[in-house]
Amino acid sequence: MGWLQRVLGGRQVEHDPGRQEALLQQVRHGFGIRSQVRVRDQIEEITRLLDDEDGLVVATRIVREVADAAHTDLLAQAADLHRRTGYRLVVDRRNYRVLWREAGAALRWPLFDPPGGLHPYVQVAAAATVLGDRASRVVKATDPAPVLSAVFELFDLTTTGWEYGRVRPDTGGAELVLRLISAARQINAALSDPPPLPQPVRELMRRNNTTNVYDPAGHGVVGAINLGAELRPALLS
Repeated sequence: MGWLQRVLGGRQVEHDPGRQEALLQQVRHGFGIRSQVRVRDQIEEITRLLDDEDGLVVATRIVREVADAAHTDLLAQAADLHRRTGYRLVVDRRNYRVLWREAGAALRWPLFDPPGGLHPYVQVAAAATVLGDRASRVVKATDPAPVLSAVFELFDLTTTGWEYGRVRPDTGGAELVLRLISAARQINAALSDPPPLPQPVRELMRRNNTTNVYDPAGHGVVGAINLGAELRPALLS
C-alpha cells in the first residue's frame, strides 16, 4: 500500500474517466500496423496524445490489457492442446520461457493481431515510452507493481517468441524490446525499493550473444541486438 500513501500524501490530481476512455479508443482504432503512416511516426503521435495524467492512465491500461490478453490466449491454447493430445502445459506468466522451451512448436505467438486491436509494435511501444518518460508519476500516482510486471511480461513474451516461437526479430520487435527495457529501467530507478528482477530477465542478462534484426518488409538483416548487453547496464546499475 506504499503507493497509496504516496498518492494521499502528495498532490491530488483530477482524472477524467470519460477522457481516458476517449483517448484509449482513439489510440486503439486510430493507429496500427496496417496504417500507411510509418510506425515510428505513429509511436511519436501516440506519445504526444498521452502526454498528461489521463494519458498516463491510458498507457498503463494498454500494457496491462495486452499482457492480460496474451496470458488468456496462452491459457486457451494450452487447454486446447490438452484436449487434443492429453499433453498438459503449465502457463506461468512470471516466466514464459519454460512454456515456450517445452512447446513452442505447438503454440501461436499471442501478441500479433490481439483482439483489442493494440499492436505490440505500435500502441504498446508508445505506451512503454510514456511509462518510461513519466516514471516518477507512475510510482506516485498508481500502484507500480502490476505496471512493471506487465512491462517485464511483454518483454519476456517478445524475446521468447524470437527464440522459441518462430517470430522473426525485425526492427519493430527490436524497437519494442528497447522501449520496454527503457521503461523498466526508469520505473525501477524511481522506486525506493525495486522488486527482484524476473527470472527470464536474469537468464538473458547472463548471455552475451547477438540476435540478427531483419527488415520487416524483406528478408535482409539490417542490424543486431545483444539482449544481455542491453539489460545489464539498464537494470543492474
